[in-house]
Amino acid sequence: MGRVLALAAIAAAGLALGGCGFTPLYAQQGVVSSLAAIDVVAPQGRTGYLLRQHLDDAFAKNHAGPAKYSMRLAISEARYPRGIRTDNVATRYEYVLTADYTLANLPAGDVAKKGRVRVELTYDSADQPYASIAAQQDAEDRGAEEAARRIQLELAAWLATGEPKASKPPTVVPPSASGTPKKG
Repeated sequence: MGRVLALAAIAAAGLALGGCGFTPLYAQQGVVSSLAAIDVVAPQGRTGYLLRQHLDDAFAKNHAGPAKYSMRLAISEARYPRGIRTDNVATRYEYVLTADYTLANLPAGDVAKKGRVRVELTYDSADQPYASIAAQQDAEDRGAEEAARRIQLELAAWLATGEPKASKPPTVVPPSASGTPKKG
């Protein structure tokens, strides 16, 4: 009996959301295909490679089709020691990854969107050197994955609301009989 009520409640919630005009972000026309048509150019280095890989996965990169956009990335990384022991050795680090991106239309190359995401996370530093390196690399991978997710969400929202077109000034219609100009 409880299951039937739960299923009925879920069905009612689905109908209510459908009736209110709710549309999932990725249901907007062109969002998925536009994300798949982004060619990501990442900076050199391990974190740049990881970020590009995670973005290609997040965008569901279509390697067979032509790119509609080119995304250039610039990243900066910082590590801050936290949890200092009495012998002045850090047991925990804070890792901060900042990714600046510029999305350009192809083939013209004019800038369509710019943005910045910042990811902060922590990781433990073990006394064993290999374990400490593995923890640091895991933090870099998790940071790149989270930065890719945030960039994907920003771009999907931007695409879903309609890519901004080149703004043109409003046209002014000649004055009417009243003498006041009308804006078109």
